[in-house]
Amino acid sequence: MASDTKHGTVTCLLVLGVLTVPVASVYTLTDSGGLGARFDGVGGLSGGGATSRLLVSYPEPYRSQILDYLFKPNFGASLQILKVEIGGDAQSTDGTEPSHMHSAADQNYTRGYEWWLMREAKQRNPGIKLYGLPWAFPGWVGEGQAFPYHRPETTAGYIVNWILGAKSVHNLTIDYVGIWNERVHDVKYIKTLRKTLDDNDLSHVMIVAPDGGWVQISKDIMADPELAAAVGIIGSHYPGTHSAPMAQQTGKTLWSSEDYSTVNNGTGASCWARILNQNYVNGHMTSTISWNLIASYYDDLPFPRSGLMTANQPWSGHYEISDPVWVTAHTTHFTAPGWMYLKGVGHLDGGGSYVALTDGKGGLTIVIEAMTHQYSQCVRPLLPPYSVKSGQAATFQLGGAFENITRLNLWYSKLIGSQVVHFQSKDPVVVSGGKFSIEVDENCLYTLTTVKQDQPKAYPKSPASAPFPLPYKAKFDGPADSSEAPYFADQTGVFELYVNESSSDHSRTLRQNVTERPIVWCNDADAAISVIGDYNWSNVSVSCDVMVESGGGAFVGARVDHGGCDVSQARGVFFWLLEDDTYNWVVSSDINRNYILGQGKVDATVVGQWHTLTLFAKGDNTAGSLNGKLLFDITDAQLPTTKGFAAVGTLGFQKVQFDNFDVDKAK
Repeated sequence: MASDTKHGTVTCLLVLGVLTVPVASVYTLTDSGGLGARFDGVGGLSGGGATSRLLVSYPEPYRSQILDYLFKPNFGASLQILKVEIGGDAQSTDGTEPSHMHSAADQNYTRGYEWWLMREAKQRNPGIKLYGLPWAFPGWVGEGQAFPYHRPETTAGYIVNWILGAKSVHNLTIDYVGIWNERVHDVKYIKTLRKTLDDNDLSHVMIVAPDGGWVQISKDIMADPELAAAVGIIGSHYPGTHSAPMAQQTGKTLWSSEDYSTVNNGTGASCWARILNQNYVNGHMTSTISWNLIASYYDDLPFPRSGLMTANQPWSGHYEISDPVWVTAHTTHFTAPGWMYLKGVGHLDGGGSYVALTDGKGGLTIVIEAMTHQYSQCVRPLLPPYSVKSGQAATFQLGGAFENITRLNLWYSKLIGSQVVHFQSKDPVVVSGGKFSIEVDENCLYTLTTVKQDQPKAYPKSPASAPFPLPYKAKFDGPADSSEAPYFADQTGVFELYVNESSSDHSRTLRQNVTERPIVWCNDADAAISVIGDYNWSNVSVSCDVMVESGGGAFVGARVDHGGCDVSQARGVFFWLLEDDTYNWVVSSDINRNYILGQGKVDATVVGQWHTLTLFAKGDNTAGSLNGKLLFDITDAQLPTTKGFAAVGTLGFQKVQFDNFDVDKAK
């Protein structure tokens, strides 16, 4: 909405305590004519592709420091909403996250790291809101169909079980739940989900739909009172700060339930600053949630460093407090969900925007941003051209409950340029007769507030960045906070720590547990694969013990060049052990075995027996051995990749165990 509260100009301007005489536009902020919408909070999204995968493996004290920067009130980002993926056993951008129900008869509420992360967030901020959303679903939910709506009662029960498990196992109250990320919604399913929630004493859980676009859900709500009653919030993704008129006509709360996804440098921070304000100013959205919460995945997977901060080196303890953390603080340190926007918010005449919020008790927070077009473009959508005037003068007239305010605490950031400033406290601004003035510079962010807060104290700088350590050995004994092995990033299938009671030599292993193709969100590979290490590895040896439980096969890989939704296109060197009467070992240069470098037959029982696969890659040479016996030694100048991750995997969706993983430089 545009501001309609300007009342002319003044000739005297107090610019951060300096008296000058430019002409200033006047903007009125008052509660006299009522208030705007309820503020629902600023959030971060963990998941939507295993984006917090490496965080759980950080050593202390660095892991706790990172969590404090994300969730601790009045410290770092101080997030007010944590949105997490409800794991569905399938690739969802940067990896897979495990489901709480691999099958209809299976329920396990300790898989993955999202439970741990929600507990840690709640421990730091008991008032944080929790929001779950599925990207994919286990195959059994769809009963062979590619959509989860085949039997709405089954899918609703599956989601409600996750919410109930969060409470019964972890004492976590889920506040919001979504439908199916960025995919078509189903009206019958939404109604069924609402009924299933209510039948399980979960009427407090609000449904956010569709986690995609505005138009179709708005049409459906307008046409169906029962659906309108079921949907609590319309959530859109990457709205470009604008909501559809029809969405506003529904009268529903509007959210940007996924936004940002931009590299967390100065430009990314400026993108975040602009949309945090303008999502409400332009689109009346009362919450904005960042994809992603933290870039805790390998840099060479899709959308690197697109989190509010970066922590993707647990082996070194190194992490980076990126600029968007402090942009977030400009809002979250001085507001809380339940505050109300004032009606008199809008755009500055010289470009930029301002919002104002109140706690209803005379407290006031004003956030002003003046991000330029050049330096605040998000990854999506396209940002139409506009201009911002440098050093524009703005005067604010406070009225109603705020007219007797005499001082406003000032916080300042400069995000672009030679003198970058992050969230610094400045001298308070004097308010005289309800009026104050400020000079707003381009690519700067200002918070003026009645809320008093000391300058947050930062932790000591994290350890220096370091490459993935070689040699690296994993026996899969396992940490307490995750069902997944440290540093492994599943790209298709789910590889979980497993207690093998039938073997004394391999009593704790890594096991691929998905046995049915899931209802996918994007293109998985036909083979299950988990990658590890450094994408720049070129000359390496990879060794692992494998045991194919009931059929299919297993592989070790080197120089794997693709992950994420492009994992089905992965090239590299893959050494396979297969249950096959013709060839029970194969070396291929792709994950789909379309390009065979060598193959053969050895006298070995594949199923039910442990075998050691060792793969060597150096320059244009690759060699492999089974149980110490050399099977191939190939020199081929046409090897498709020169560098990439190490990996383990399975032929398809079969249960295979892995143990004694070892990767080192090729000698």
